[in-house]
Amino acid sequence: QLQLVASGGGLVQPGGSLRLSCVASGFTLDYYAIGWFRQAPGKEREGVSCINSSGGATYLADSVQGRFTISRDNAKNMAYLQMSNLKPEDTGVYYCAADRGNYCGPDLGPGDMGYWGKGTLVSVSS
Repeated sequence: QLQLVASGGGLVQPGGSLRLSCVASGFTLDYYAIGWFRQAPGKEREGVSCINSSGGATYLADSVQGRFTISRDNAKNMAYLQMSNLKPEDTGVYYCAADRGNYCGPDLGPGDMGYWGKGTLVSVSS
């Protein structure tokens, strides 16, 4: 069974940090671009970051530039989203998703992703 599982969310104060992890089972991530998306209450799911299959190309949404970093470890079949200087507007359910191919860019949207994991909740509040 092909599955992605995201973890690492939690409650954090503004200015704090979290590291989200995404692990794949049932398939190898080597040939997949990975995307992180988030959905705030009452809002549409939006792209946060992506990384291509080799790790050579990454994208960060303007709202998280300079605060978030995406990475992957194909040997461990995992991807990560390091989040720093978190803000209340970063609150939402974060999802990792995979798309077979090597593309990562600002137009890699939710509809392009073939596999999704269950989300992990990130709450930023004082």
